[in-house]
Amino acid sequence: MELSPAQLAKLSKKEERYVELEKLLADSDIVADQDQYQKLAKEYSDLTPLVELVRQMNKTIRQMEDTEALLKDKPDDDFAELAEAELEDLIKRKEQLAEQLDDLTNPRNQDKNRNLIFEIRAGTGGLEASLFAGDLYRMYTKYAEKKGWTIEPIEIHESEAGGYKEVIFSISGQGVSERLRWESGGHRVQRVPATEASGRIHTSAATVAVLFEPEEVEIDINPSDLRIDIYRSSGPGGQSVNTTDSAVRITHVPTGIVVQCQDERSQLKNKAKAMRVLRARLHDQKIQEQQAKESQDRKLKVGSGDRSEKIRTYNYPDRRVTDHRIGFTTHKLNFVMDGDLDEITDALIKADREQALNE
Repeated sequence: MELSPAQLAKLSKKEERYVELEKLLADSDIVADQDQYQKLAKEYSDLTPLVELVRQMNKTIRQMEDTEALLKDKPDDDFAELAEAELEDLIKRKEQLAEQLDDLTNPRNQDKNRNLIFEIRAGTGGLEASLFAGDLYRMYTKYAEKKGWTIEPIEIHESEAGGYKEVIFSISGQGVSERLRWESGGHRVQRVPATEASGRIHTSAATVAVLFEPEEVEIDINPSDLRIDIYRSSGPGGQSVNTTDSAVRITHVPTGIVVQCQDERSQLKNKAKAMRVLRARLHDQKIQEQQAKESQDRKLKVGSGDRSEKIRTYNYPDRRVTDHRIGFTTHKLNFVMDGDLDEITDALIKADREQALNE
């Protein structure tokens, strides 16, 4: 593949910025300002993999040009054969590097290493739906453990049956959003509930919302737009959990978005977590508005994030999991629920790439 002129121009500017950052990080005034230094160091670290690829690409192009120049001089047959073989290898190398750089510069891929905030809510099905919400939380937790990612609970509302009415948590780590950005939507389970004496199969549901967690600088929130309420946290059944008023509810007045957190005993920690969720919801609202402006044929079929869309069914009697968006089915339900999601996420990533090529 060939990189577009726009991508090449962007790569050139990235490398210029990288060189500039090297000089800034060696500046004693910058080193003395630790906040500024850490910010620039992070930017430098984020750019390093990209710039290394750019430099490998430039080196490969120079080697190709040198080899082509040698072949124009009409060397003897043995040398020409070696040069042609080397040129073939260099062409393949250039194509591989171009694909890697495309992954890093294509707007469709810019969010693939974002941290995510998950919101799982029990839907239709009563207590069985809350148990299923708990199963989904466990599934994502197990998957994160297998990948070496970090899960942080933000807000949890347990049900009387031991499941969850709602659970909000963050997942951070390399490649998190590349793998899990597709999980937004309705998840449906078909099984015999533990409380069902007659053995009838019931259908219950839970909704999953996956939000990209933005940096603070990406979402500007005016403090005057916030109404912050402090109250005493409570557990299942309304009993008091803490003896101090540490739970926080934040209302973003312009949009009416309400977030709350009582997971921590510290009011400041609860407020910080609630603000993370608020920023993520505002960022998500912005994305949804942008997608709504696009024509229907350009919306992502795989990763549209439509919460009302039924995306997946977990059928326990047949040990079957079906992703309805791409027609993918596996009969490894037990493994999936234990966190082995790669087969499903690989299929979703492949479908998205094929769609991108078609566009």
